[in-house]
Amino acid sequence: MVNPDRRRRSSARRPARAQGAAPRPARPAPAEPRLDGPVLELDVERIAHGGVAVARHEGRVVFVADAIPGERVRARVTDTGKAKFWRAETLEVLDASPDRREHPWAEAGVDRAPEHRAGGAEFGHIAMSRQRALKAEVLVDALARFGGVERAVEVEAVDPALAPGADPELGTGWRTRLRLQVDAEGRVGPYAARSHRVVPVASVPLAVPELAPLAPVDERFAGARSVDLVAPSLGNPWVVVDTGEATRGGRTQRIEEQVGDRVFRLDRGGFWQVHRGAAATLSAAVQDLVHDELFDPRAANHDLYGGVGLLAAAIGDRFGDTVRITSVESDARATEHAGTNLADWVGARAVTGRVDRYLDELAAAASPSERERLRAATIVLDPPRSGAGRQVVERLAALAPRQLVYVACDPVALARDVGIFAEHGYRLDAVRAFDLFPNTHHVEAVARLTAIV
Repeated sequence: MVNPDRRRRSSARRPARAQGAAPRPARPAPAEPRLDGPVLELDVERIAHGGVAVARHEGRVVFVADAIPGERVRARVTDTGKAKFWRAETLEVLDASPDRREHPWAEAGVDRAPEHRAGGAEFGHIAMSRQRALKAEVLVDALARFGGVERAVEVEAVDPALAPGADPELGTGWRTRLRLQVDAEGRVGPYAARSHRVVPVASVPLAVPELAPLAPVDERFAGARSVDLVAPSLGNPWVVVDTGEATRGGRTQRIEEQVGDRVFRLDRGGFWQVHRGAAATLSAAVQDLVHDELFDPRAANHDLYGGVGLLAAAIGDRFGDTVRITSVESDARATEHAGTNLADWVGARAVTGRVDRYLDELAAAASPSERERLRAATIVLDPPRSGAGRQVVERLAALAPRQLVYVACDPVALARDVGIFAEHGYRLDAVRAFDLFPNTHHVEAVARLTAIV
């Protein structure tokens, strides 16, 4: 185990290793997959939300990991708990897709036993262009099934200029944040997929080049829970060992991230997009999707789930220093930073509060003139993976803003909310999607919704 004093020391060449952040609540462990289930030969039909493919056995749906539509595989059933479907892990590829490739992370490859495959790179066996095509299929299907919208969508790669050091063909070298778990014996590694079993690894190829060599994959941390690695765009990277005990200055250590010419302050443990080029990509997408003719800089514009002010700043940078915009975020520390990060705009303010409660209070207290400013508003929202949900969507629709720009990291949650907005007189005008998580099933989308007049 590394000497604790060494963990706290900072230098230009080696980042500080600090015992870390305040304790996080324990998550319930997922049921461990069966290792003795039946082995089936399956013809893989299509991709499903969640990074698994769909096959059928005697009429029953089987969700298969590590397979590609069009392949025939031998797979072991790991979960028969659901009457309508089973889950299975690919053991052998009998008829490979032309898009199958060697996994860029050796410890996640299909040649390993499923229980020993590193999780977190479930699309790594698929060529990059096919990965993006499959993600587009999931988004298009979700919009049709849950949003009632037929829309062709292309998943765009991140501009390589925004992610120096990343390999766009392999999909590696892009993660600026990485969490490694620690098992009861102090060994470090990622969890196996759909498991809380720690898998020892020799490398972390998705991490940015300056972070990957610092991953302590060959060290032991007895008594620790996890190791977080953080590489801000400005300053030295960090390796933070979480012992479950709050340490002075842990989460609240300030770092800086640069997006274009603008610098954002935030806590080291605060939320920031993990792909090196994601913040710039999403800022540009939000700027692009705000409809000029519908935007009023003097209206009651809002950035909901605003974090440290990234997207509010994108609006300000596009429309000038007379913009009025309110960032709403439940994390008080993030709101504090947002206030500093948005100081260039006199009409900008940052409010701490839950979005649903804030909207209730806003509606209750709004005067007739304020309601008029809300109806003229542009609302940007970037909710968590679960989406905004019916309550927030209905509260927003009742305020009747002209346009909403919705940033989503889950296609089903986005589609569901698009469908709810449609119930209240809003249509999906435009949507773009971005591959901000190469070698995983995750995809980010930005959508514009406008009121039907």
